[in-house]
Amino acid sequence: MIMARYTPEEAAFLTGMPFSSKSLEELAAMKGMEPGALRVKLDALARKGILFRTVGGDTVRYRPNEAAFVFYRAAFWPGGTDETSKALAPLTNRYYLHGFSDNQAFTSKKALRVLPIEETVKDPKAIVPYEQAARVLDAVQYFAVSVCPCRHRKNLDPHAPNCKHSTEVCLHFDKLGRYTVENGMGREITREQTEEILRQCAEEGLVHGIQNWVEGIDTICNCCKCCCNFFEAYHVLKHAEGMTPSSYWARSHPDTCIGCGLCVKRCPMDAITLEDCPEAKDRITTVAANNQAGKKELKNKTGRVSKVDQRLCVGCGVCAYKCPSASLVLELREGALPPPANVHDWMRQVAAELLAARERQGALPSGSAR
Repeated sequence: MIMARYTPEEAAFLTGMPFSSKSLEELAAMKGMEPGALRVKLDALARKGILFRTVGGDTVRYRPNEAAFVFYRAAFWPGGTDETSKALAPLTNRYYLHGFSDNQAFTSKKALRVLPIEETVKDPKAIVPYEQAARVLDAVQYFAVSVCPCRHRKNLDPHAPNCKHSTEVCLHFDKLGRYTVENGMGREITREQTEEILRQCAEEGLVHGIQNWVEGIDTICNCCKCCCNFFEAYHVLKHAEGMTPSSYWARSHPDTCIGCGLCVKRCPMDAITLEDCPEAKDRITTVAANNQAGKKELKNKTGRVSKVDQRLCVGCGVCAYKCPSASLVLELREGALPPPANVHDWMRQVAAELLAARERQGALPSGSAR
């Protein structure tokens, strides 16, 4: 996998490069190279997603990207179908299941947290800003979109099922957004286009996933059960959690449910089932028509109603968003806690959980926490 991503010359060149951001001039002094020639090398590595490049005034700075960024994000953001991408996809898919994600089993502080679909929350006015998509977008100035790296690497892998969901749905903001656009990994879009992508993803049943801290958000993913790293960790690797849940969970209202089963199909966590309810058979539920000008009647033809296992629910609202009888709604989760304030607080909390796991077990074994 490493050889598919780095050439031997690139690996040798990067050896010893500090992980903190350094200016072109500082790196030129370290490498003993003329800045102009060095910049050509560094910019080429930035275009590959191996280095992060930023410009502030007249200063250009670079730092190496960490492994998840290099192999699981930047490699597939461009949506390339070249031979290198095709070779890398099955390798990264296999490694994710056989070692790369082991440590994720031992922390509840996942890198992604569910962002609920606002329209499905019982009291939208009470949503805290960090769980309201509009407020998140208010805090950024630059918008970009890339191809979903999880979905794309699955679609490139002949051994993985082909996903039918939209692919250009990975949203990036500000510094990261500019980086993706400047290096051919994404394209600039407007805020209105960003909102339309979020709406379309909700229609498709994709889960909005946002970084699991409050300040400095630069990404909103739109995840499917079959491809997302975090759902794969839960469903395939049997981790106790996949994506960190939102502050909400779904509640079903069986008195209006028509037993259509759409919520069961859309739930990414298999948290909803239909249970027998003979008294619901042939019951009529009256709802607003699509044009909002009239009413329509829906019949429960099955004698079944939906039931939510709130222990599994991640509070995404995907079920409620398309419920034809509006029988599902997101309510505030009992014991919900705010996410870490920023990425540094998140890293400290993750490190503390991993250290506690080591102390309990002597070492972090591979395998499940469930």
